[in-house]
Amino acid sequence: MKSFAIAPTNGKWVALQSHQTWLNQQAEALFAFYERNIVNPLGGFYDLDDRGHPTAPGYGAGGAPARYLFATTRIVHAFSIAHLMGRPGADVIVDHGMNFLWNGHRDEECGGYFWGVGYEGPVDSVKQAYGHAFVLLAASSAKVAGHPDAERLLADVSTVIRDRFWEERFGAVAEEFTRDWRPFDSYRGQNSNMHLTEALMAAFEATEDSSYLRMAERVAARIVDANAAAHHWRLPEHFTSDWRVNSDYAGSPMFRPYGTTPGHSLEWSRLLLQIWELGERKQDWLRDASKSLFAQATTDGWDRVLGGFYYTLDWDGQPRIRDRYWWPCCEGIGAAAFLNAIFGDSLYEDWYRRIWSFVATRFIDRRYGGWRAQVDDALRPNSDPFFGKNDIYHSLQACLIPTLPTTGSVTRGLIERIERSSNPAA
Repeated sequence: MKSFAIAPTNGKWVALQSHQTWLNQQAEALFAFYERNIVNPLGGFYDLDDRGHPTAPGYGAGGAPARYLFATTRIVHAFSIAHLMGRPGADVIVDHGMNFLWNGHRDEECGGYFWGVGYEGPVDSVKQAYGHAFVLLAASSAKVAGHPDAERLLADVSTVIRDRFWEERFGAVAEEFTRDWRPFDSYRGQNSNMHLTEALMAAFEATEDSSYLRMAERVAARIVDANAAAHHWRLPEHFTSDWRVNSDYAGSPMFRPYGTTPGHSLEWSRLLLQIWELGERKQDWLRDASKSLFAQATTDGWDRVLGGFYYTLDWDGQPRIRDRYWWPCCEGIGAAAFLNAIFGDSLYEDWYRRIWSFVATRFIDRRYGGWRAQVDDALRPNSDPFFGKNDIYHSLQACLIPTLPTTGSVTRGLIERIERSSNPAA
């Protein structure tokens, strides 16, 4: 597909009021799609099918219905954002999710948060760093949005992360434990640490406690600075317990696939710039690594003929899982927006437009609403591992990040916008 230029005042789509309006309309459409049927009256939230109807919960150990921690927390995060944007009814959804996090997912006996919860208790009691990272994000966003229970959730999950998951000598977190905190295996993963980095920065912004930012900086150094350049900026995903790269590892095709994942390089590209900004631009390796990760991910991962990012690559950069998922495009949009806002290079503007055009034609579902999760190598809608429309987190942030400052998270940016609008003379 050939792209062509338009000439707004400063050459950026985000400078056009019409483009900002379009982005806000996409965010509004996402909120409207999910809020209709997302609330499960028995606690937590439903997954939604392609038409936005509730589906049966996923299944945990023994075939029991399970509501998963990452899904509960992402809805709390998203609708905390909606509340900050002045959306009536968002507070009810946040409150529903916060109640389920505390009274459903939280393990009162052993501490921490269950990965999967059925209707009669936990059905997957593993304590995962990935899920706890999202609890921290949800608590931080709820605190910024003013939820009265956010402080206790934030304090509780912060203690669990520091006392149970954090490995001080490595500057990163272990992956998972049994319910009673016995080590589960020797695996260490970049994905959980990446999402923890996002959550740690959100917690820093919500509390002004600089220890969260220091932890985020150490995780970035462990995952990216210690590994990415040595692997030609194709970011390793899987590690042993002493943080040696495990290039042969192949686990869950959704969370731990073999090889490299260009979408994660794009996600890190934005997160590194956010750390750089929050740290007052003192660590230039963060800036340089952000550019290098973006360059390699777009070179290897983008299909130059049909468009879209391949899900995974072999170690030589060749496509392995050729299906295109929505979330790498979302992360590419966020990274291109940050890079363009900070450096003003037309390369990043071109990528910003190219990725959005692919999303608009392949993922945004104008018939039923929401975004499709997956298309195959011929760009036909596909499923497995993703079924229905069970996520708002990535797509919502893609709509909002380009409209906000690069100096923080979405919630911080919205607060700054609110403050400016209430004091226009400032």
